[in-house]
Amino acid sequence: MKQEIILKVPNSWEAVTLKDYLALRKDMETYKDEPEAITACLFHHLCKFPLEYVQQLNIDTYIAIRQDLINFFNNVDLPLQKFITIDGVEYGFEPDLSRMAYGAYVDISKYETFEINEKWAEIMSILYRPVINTTGKLYDIKAYDGTIDGEKFMNVSMDIHFGTLFFLKTLLKDLLKDTQKSLTGLTGLPQNIKSVLAANGNLTQALCNSHKMI
Repeated sequence: MKQEIILKVPNSWEAVTLKDYLALRKDMETYKDEPEAITACLFHHLCKFPLEYVQQLNIDTYIAIRQDLINFFNNVDLPLQKFITIDGVEYGFEPDLSRMAYGAYVDISKYETFEINEKWAEIMSILYRPVINTTGKLYDIKAYDGTIDGEKFMNVSMDIHFGTLFFLKTLLKDLLKDTQKSLTGLTGLPQNIKSVLAANGNLTQALCNSHKMI
């Protein structure tokens, strides 16, 4: 008796959660020297296609799907989304980073790097908080109280995560370029702030390159 298996190929990061992406990233690191294994990981994590059936696909179908996955996989330069909904609750991105609560700034600075890894969801939990008021295009979000709940962001789609990452990347690049000299004479800032800014720029570029390589 033949078994029918449906293969759904995503065409954007909206169909991929952070949880799935982290699992894919872990497997891709494990099999980084095995191109065919990496392709199988893409099928498994992005299409939810059983690994044991990948080799049974005909060559034309296999190549076409692989190319479709690579095409959207490389598209990670996405816009910031100010509002997202999680479990029926609307969350807003920090509306004014220059006036962000000191506690939020301190907690974010502890991470040292902005990279989509196992800690990224916690950063998102600090930057996105429930919306409590809107007036036209202006809005307020819940005051930061030190609560970090990254788990709720694990099922948020990757278009939102990448949009946030590349917004921060652009902001950090501009900040690094415009303020690196002036930081030398300032006191009261975390001692590692300059190295953090520089490291973030390097890591983000490395992330971009890794997607292009794939």
